[in-house]
Amino acid sequence: MKTQLAIAACVLSALTLGKTVLGTEPPPPSATPAVTNGIGPKIQFAEPVHDFGKISAGEAVKYDFVFTNAGDAMLEITGVQTSCGCTTAGNWPRQLEPGKTGAIPIQFSSGSFNGQIHKTITVTCNDKTQPTVVLQIKGTIWKPIEVNPQYATLNVTTESVSNATTVVRIVNNYDEPITVSDPESNSRAFAAELRTKQPGKEFELIIKTVPPLPIGNAQGQFTLKTSAPKTPVLTITAIAIVQPVLTTTPAQIALPITLLTNSYTASVSIRNNGTAPLALSEPAVNVWGVDTQMREVEPGRLFTVTLMFPAGFQVTPGENAELHVKSNHPQFPVIKVPVMQPPRPAQAAGPSGRATPPAPPLPPGAQ
Repeated sequence: MKTQLAIAACVLSALTLGKTVLGTEPPPPSATPAVTNGIGPKIQFAEPVHDFGKISAGEAVKYDFVFTNAGDAMLEITGVQTSCGCTTAGNWPRQLEPGKTGAIPIQFSSGSFNGQIHKTITVTCNDKTQPTVVLQIKGTIWKPIEVNPQYATLNVTTESVSNATTVVRIVNNYDEPITVSDPESNSRAFAAELRTKQPGKEFELIIKTVPPLPIGNAQGQFTLKTSAPKTPVLTITAIAIVQPVLTTTPAQIALPITLLTNSYTASVSIRNNGTAPLALSEPAVNVWGVDTQMREVEPGRLFTVTLMFPAGFQVTPGENAELHVKSNHPQFPVIKVPVMQPPRPAQAAGPSGRATPPAPPLPPGAQ
């Protein structure tokens, strides 16, 4: 009996040892989580740079930047930022599962661009290896018919309106020649003549002003029909900036409202916008006590007149005070600039109940 019990004990001990060695029993719980070898989300673009090639001016072109989540966790696109307002991004998938493919639609509006263009789109995501990806679009803006300048500006004076002209070049970049019709204007202030420089390929539009034109700005448009199927009409804007022959700045000399307790200095600029040189002489103010000095800043073009008002000076109400400058211009033999001073407010009543009169101006030469 003892022998049998000893054998049973040995068998039980061997079974227990076998379970421990073979690991058939579960290990004790651990406080440290298991470490994984996953790569996480990974963004991969099929083509990070796209060249549109030749883009017609004014055309809007589109392209889809296709990307794949090459990782083993959810990819999140948190933002798409374009480098300027001419480039916009459409709706894109905010989340993408591993192995799936998505796209970021991009549109570029060529607008008034010319020549080579290069724009960027910055994509932000939760890919730890590249949280930002910079995509690029490029191309060449091509104008099938070039109009240079698109806005024809003429700077004229009231004496040279009839002589003002400017030239607009029209160049055909199509392979085949085109025809261009005579211009039509919507404004009586302008006239134009179309000349052919190279048949079917290059033209000139000669634009001129038609008097009379008021001082200020005048605007008109010319339309020309072409045989080009994609550019059937050309529109050219003409702008005339009409200035007076002579300008004075400021147009009037404004003195302080109060009686001058100290000497006061003011200056006036006289500019010649005409074609002939201007000569000025004998600047003077038609009231007592004001000294004047004149300097020729640009010979025949720009003059500065400095006026020095003495202490105590005051323009008498109703008095027509002016700066006079003699000129060699036949239309303006004398240039006049008003001297203005607002009347002083009524004085407070004195002890007698009557208003205290203002102090009289100092006589010439008084200290």
